[in-house]
Amino acid sequence: MSLQAQARSAGINESILRDVVPSLQQQERVISLDRKQPEFLQTFSEYLDLRVTPERVERGRALLEKYRSFLLDLQEQYGVPPQYLVSFWGLETNYGSYLGRMPTLDSLATLACDQRRSDFFSGEFIAALQLMQRESLESADMQGSWAGAVGHTQFMPSSYLRYAVDGDGDGQIDLWRSERDALASGANYLKALGWQSGLRWGREVQLPDNFPFQFAGQRDQRRPLHEWAAHGVRLNDGGKLPNTNIDAALLVPAGHRGPAFLIYDNFDIIMRWNRSELYAIAVGHLADRIAGAGALRNGTNVQEPLRKTDIELVQETLNAIGYDAGPVDGVLGSATRSALREFQLANNMVADGYPNPSTLEAIATHDRR
Repeated sequence: MSLQAQARSAGINESILRDVVPSLQQQERVISLDRKQPEFLQTFSEYLDLRVTPERVERGRALLEKYRSFLLDLQEQYGVPPQYLVSFWGLETNYGSYLGRMPTLDSLATLACDQRRSDFFSGEFIAALQLMQRESLESADMQGSWAGAVGHTQFMPSSYLRYAVDGDGDGQIDLWRSERDALASGANYLKALGWQSGLRWGREVQLPDNFPFQFAGQRDQRRPLHEWAAHGVRLNDGGKLPNTNIDAALLVPAGHRGPAFLIYDNFDIIMRWNRSELYAIAVGHLADRIAGAGALRNGTNVQEPLRKTDIELVQETLNAIGYDAGPVDGVLGSATRSALREFQLANNMVADGYPNPSTLEAIATHDRR
């Protein structure tokens, strides 16, 4: 079924079908960006240093103060503390300084006509037309990222339709021009996703020298805090972990030489906004910094750059020797890190699931031993 036919079936006005849909233009740059495959993977230190900058922390603290009363009202209604909403805002659009300049309808139509994810983007295209119709928007006003995300908090059109709310009370929901609409919509979205009021995202922790790293890096295998304490895990300042009935997983995104984080259920809620562990850590850490916390204790030491081809070789080799690393795609995902952890454990290495140079060398030479 054509996009125009789908739009008609969804109840889009004939005036939009007549005046807007036929004028859409394919955006070749969108396809190029969608296909882009970087030579190097961004390391944890690179990722965090680019996103949690002193300038972003300072600006976030200023905006927290500016909107404090409004944000506290949102916390009362939705249960999400102010610093998290400001953190999402900062990471998504640098507090509204860059909302994206790609034409939303053109971008979504282009992706809808591409076979890779046609069904998903066809749905988002129809949602964008419904949004245009509901809010009386002009197509020229609808600009955002190349993938169709829009506004201060970069909502996809379907999320805009479902979760966006009128935060400034003007009778219209405008995530492009109204900061209050965007912040309130972010709070409503997080509540709908299951945000637990009164619970942190997680925290940086200290690990002992003899920590069993095979227990780290597995978000689906959580343990009570008292069990982590029994393994020598302590607070960032060296104090004892809270004596509360909370389960947590432990992540070491840069391997055993980098920072370690205990993560709680709200970490998974952040990942439902963006399915990247690094993004979720950045949101949580920036929120902490905005609320007054200092930099990471363990810092973000410069790591060796990771080539996509190296990860593909790791995946191919691990799969060949009996460790399920998932598809050979050059992405350092959970399956690959789990396979790395198993390989390291079997070869008497620190089982942190990170492809450090010694692990890469051991894998590369495995079939020659």
